[in-house]
Amino acid sequence: MKPDISELHQTILATIVRRGFAPTIAALADNFGCSPKTVKSSLHELEDYHGVVLHKHNGEIWVAHPFSLAPTNFVIRGKTQEWWGNCAWCSLGIVALVGEEVQITTTIGANDKQVTIEVAGKEISRPDLLVHFPTPMSRIWDNVIYSCSIMLIFETEGQIDRWCSIHNVAKGDIKRLDALYPFATEWYGRHLAPDWRKWTIKEARELMDRHGFTGPIWSLPNDKRRF
Repeated sequence: MKPDISELHQTILATIVRRGFAPTIAALADNFGCSPKTVKSSLHELEDYHGVVLHKHNGEIWVAHPFSLAPTNFVIRGKTQEWWGNCAWCSLGIVALVGEEVQITTTIGANDKQVTIEVAGKEISRPDLLVHFPTPMSRIWDNVIYSCSIMLIFETEGQIDRWCSIHNVAKGDIKRLDALYPFATEWYGRHLAPDWRKWTIKEARELMDRHGFTGPIWSLPNDKRRF
């Protein structure tokens, strides 16, 4: 039987949380009692729904937000497992999903000194760190891998200004880590639910407004699509 995309998504994320890597197409076919061809079809549906990003050459899972299955600038380490986050936002989302004390290790601007952030419950050791959001949310899925790769952590706004100048990236919005953490927790909080659904554009806009994430970078169109 062809797996429902919500069940498929839950199985993928639960496996990543537990084992640190995504299930293969073959493993998913065994799990759902169907053919690899059927799993591939469901995975492509899930990709169209913005639930995963697949490798183009073989259809295996590359990204299942908030997790990356390839190395990134963000490593999240728990008691016995570790994961890669796509960006600062995703890394805090991983904290919400794994439900344990973690360390997030990253480098300032992906080109400077390494920093480690301890997160335990609602407490975060470096609340003053800044996260830069260069890409408008309305364009994030034009190239979500790139968009995530430039959502980086900095210590000062001056560092962000220099980074943008050096790399010819337009300056976007800036949020403190302690403002991003509760937002990421709510954003990703239901990603392990068996009845998971992507936020609608309207729901996403309301969530952003609720956390004070407003302005041009956070502006979304008025339509019925999902984020």
